[in-house]
Amino acid sequence: MRFINIPSSVFFNGKTYSVTSIGASVFRGCRGLTSVTIPNSVTSIGEYAFYSCSGLTSVTIGNSVESIGNYAFYGCRGLTSVTIGNSVESIGNSAFYNCSGLTSVTIGNSVESIGNSAFRGCSKITDVYCYAEKVPSTNSNAFGSDVRDVTLHVPAESIEDYKATEPWSGFYRIVALTEETGIE
Repeated sequence: MRFINIPSSVFFNGKTYSVTSIGASVFRGCRGLTSVTIPNSVTSIGEYAFYSCSGLTSVTIGNSVESIGNYAFYGCRGLTSVTIGNSVESIGNSAFYNCSGLTSVTIGNSVESIGNSAFRGCSKITDVYCYAEKVPSTNSNAFGSDVRDVTLHVPAESIEDYKATEPWSGFYRIVALTEETGIE
């Protein structure tokens, strides 16, 4: 097992630097990587950052991450669940494409846009928890055709908006979240 805890700062040549982003392709293809914790200092995860890290089973995304780049977790087949924090505003194209082990996804309340094919090929997903009161913009292939058997959990006051908006309206079931448990 290889666990990486990304520090919030590094000391180099007598100076301390904050870690504010995970660069493009930085962990690309690290098949032995199983777990990663991204600190609260990080505001963006770059394109292809964890692309094809097929052994990755656990990701903790810090509460200050605002954007997840295109293909950031593409092909991370070992992931079983992912929680996208409340500070994330955009999820890039194919960000979690072909994460075939995913069974649940939690999307925070600040997400405004979800890119093309972001969750396509995630055929084992049974539940998507989306806390955004305003329906995030996306296109019809963000989740692929895999949503026919998926329950979408959304804020009660937004159910009708989700039911009226593609691709959200294609989910098998759309139910209200509760404040206490986060589930219906």
